[in-house]
Amino acid sequence: MAPSTSSGKPRSRLSTAERREQLLRIGARLFAERPYDDVWIEQVADIAEVSRGLLYHYFPTKRDFVTEVIKAQGERLLEMTKSDPTLPLAEQLTAGLDAYLRYVEANEDGYRALHSGTSIAVDGVREVLDNNFAEQGRRILEVLCPDGDPPEALRVLVRGWLAFVVAVCLDWLKCRSLTRDQIRDLCAKALLDLVDVPT
Repeated sequence: MAPSTSSGKPRSRLSTAERREQLLRIGARLFAERPYDDVWIEQVADIAEVSRGLLYHYFPTKRDFVTEVIKAQGERLLEMTKSDPTLPLAEQLTAGLDAYLRYVEANEDGYRALHSGTSIAVDGVREVLDNNFAEQGRRILEVLCPDGDPPEALRVLVRGWLAFVVAVCLDWLKCRSLTRDQIRDLCAKALLDLVDVPT
């Protein structure tokens, strides 16, 4: 007889990798819908139709779980925003911002909770976000300075621009006063003007 969940339902059998991916998907949905403190491990286990013990086998604590959820989302965002290095800078930036904004729209609640909610204060999550920002910045700097080490002033500028994009996206999700294309063009022009690249 197959093991049962806390609700008494039989547990479906998945490979280790498939089960972990399933749990991360459920976590992403729950953390998108509600604050960190309002998500309970029992809810995740019941939705996945697994025992709490099995979930704790994959993620020993709730903190470990939310950190891995955010890490997976960050990796997905980075994968979605890869650009074609053969394109001119302005076209790479536009394509990357289009992908970024598609991600924001598809994960609206999660994006808002991630950048303005309580999960940021969770140990480990801040590090994941910082690493994600650093990789985004590295990619931009690699395009801006393909032949050498970028000056520190440019590094600071790019980090500030990334924070600007987050602030703009949060405002956009709240007000919806501009179209996605207008937001994309606003963010692209801000960076291109700052680094003095013709649009």
